Amino acid sequence: MALVNENFLNLSSNYLFADIAKKVKAFKAEHAEADIISLGIGDVTQPLCPAVIEALHRAADEMGIAASFRGYGPEQGYDFLRDAIVNHDFRAHGIDINIDEIFVNDGAKSDTGNFQELLHVGNIIAVTDPVYPVYVDSNMMAGRRIVKLPCSAENNFVPDLPKQPVDVIYLCYPNNPTGTALTHKELYKWVNYAIDNNALILYDAAYEAYIQSDKTPHSIYEIPGAKHCAVEFHSFSKTAGFTGVRCGYTVVPKEVTVTTLACEHVALNPLWNRRQCTKFNGTSYLSQRAAEAIYTKDGRQQVQQTIDYYMHNASLMRQTLQGLGLKVWGGEDAPYLWLQTPKSLTSWEFFGQLLEKANVVCTPGVGFGECGEGFVRLTAFGTREKTEEALERLKAYISTL
Repeated sequence: MALVNENFLNLSSNYLFADIAKKVKAFKAEHAEADIISLGIGDVTQPLCPAVIEALHRAADEMGIAASFRGYGPEQGYDFLRDAIVNHDFRAHGIDINIDEIFVNDGAKSDTGNFQELLHVGNIIAVTDPVYPVYVDSNMMAGRRIVKLPCSAENNFVPDLPKQPVDVIYLCYPNNPTGTALTHKELYKWVNYAIDNNALILYDAAYEAYIQSDKTPHSIYEIPGAKHCAVEFHSFSKTAGFTGVRCGYTVVPKEVTVTTLACEHVALNPLWNRRQCTKFNGTSYLSQRAAEAIYTKDGRQQVQQTIDYYMHNASLMRQTLQGLGLKVWGGEDAPYLWLQTPKSLTSWEFFGQLLEKANVVCTPGVGFGECGEGFVRLTAFGTREKTEEALERLKAYISTL
């Protein structure tokens, strides 16, 4: 008799963004004439930069010639990309990371969910609230106990250290969904906590390329001691528009260890390598050549132009929302803005009214956790024209409240 993993039965019936898509589809069915603008789902709108397109064409041509054809690639990623990552993302900033500590993947979401396979089911998991749902759902699937660290306007959406012992801590900064960031000083507290309590930090740095402030670290490894207690996840999805190309990477330093029940320390790097060799066939050659291209001189300049484009949207959104007297966080070191709903509307009430009266889509904050109630997430990934139009509609809607 085949038995179900009953932990799956404890999940909500729909993934947040699937639920939003369902509601928007139903609205479209009843209002076919509506011109709906989405400021909700965090997908990008700007095309791949020329350097990436050229690299994709070259790689595709190589695959059509026997002498340069590539079949299965290394599960850890090709050295040409891993070497570029090491030199440009870490050593250029004084961080000593080695090539065999880099594992190329098909996007950060996969690895942030999969990495918990290496951890004992009895680990107590700490997550911020609000939180990116994958951290919670993937650990619920395994049956782990989850402790939530409340983030609110009162603490500026920066979590306090756990008040009870925890074993694994998920941190995402710049943060999705709130758009807030941690300073070096604030992140230093978390690294010290992890070292003092023999805890592991899983650090999602998917949006580090959007950081504008010198006070905000781009990597947790800028903090002394972090290589002993932290694994870091990166993505090219939003940085270089790879949501359809699929490529990112995970950093697993050789120094970072976890403990067996017999109190023996075990390095995570070889365990993750073993897991990937068993369950992952590697990221496509074309995607990795495309990712390599963003580290060229032209590629870096072109990608930065795209990032600047989105951050201009974010600045415009932040200024407009504040000008309407609304309370908003984020949009300074991240492409996300966290908006407190007016008139004490719930997250879903505001979502519904904004969709109906302004034909604009946002993401209800409560979908990211209980502390997200009364807030919505807005993204700056739209086109300039659509973003400006959405803001005009939002102004008109707010004026009716």
